[in-house]
Amino acid sequence: MEKTKVLQKLTDCGLVAVVRAKDSEEAIRIADACLLGGCTGIELTFTVPAAHKVIESLAEKYSNGEMMLGAGTVLDSETARIAILSGANYIVSPGFNLETAKLCNRYQVPYMPGCMTITEVITAMEAGADIIKIFPADLFGPAIIKDIKGPLPQAKLMPTGGVDVSNVDKWIKAGAVAVGAGSSLTAGAKTGDYDKITATAKEFIAKIKEARS
Repeated sequence: MEKTKVLQKLTDCGLVAVVRAKDSEEAIRIADACLLGGCTGIELTFTVPAAHKVIESLAEKYSNGEMMLGAGTVLDSETARIAILSGANYIVSPGFNLETAKLCNRYQVPYMPGCMTITEVITAMEAGADIIKIFPADLFGPAIIKDIKGPLPQAKLMPTGGVDVSNVDKWIKAGAVAVGAGSSLTAGAKTGDYDKITATAKEFIAKIKEARS
């Protein structure tokens, strides 16, 4: 899928589910439950065992573009290349890596590196990063979005870490183009309650739509 379409779909939804799991089966069930709740953005982290195979499975299952499938916890360009070949639509990193940025630009795949400071944000933007993941966001709170967008109004920011249903509206109103949510969204998997994940995803989506309106 074209880079611009991937980015548009992710920002239209406004929610990226960060999927961490003990095995492939659990990861797929979490992703399915999130999608059922209206969360079309899925970040399958490379902390999941055989993550590239899970990406292959999900990419084949949702080959019509129902799911914007990304690879997360990508630390280097080698892993990014494996993820892209496996079917990932975008790449997410906990920190900025120049070689990963170059590779993603080469293949026109969106890159979302984690940044904490204005300097890191500028460096990542200069390297062509499409959306900057503010991480860990819970160290700062929603005010950091406004603080960054003061000198950098053109920055597209996605906070991840500490974002939940109770505060997602504050992040969106502060200017985030989307948010990343992990355990606050997927906690139901620990008890096998995947319906809870779907319900939580619906709550997130509703809150995001309300905040945008």
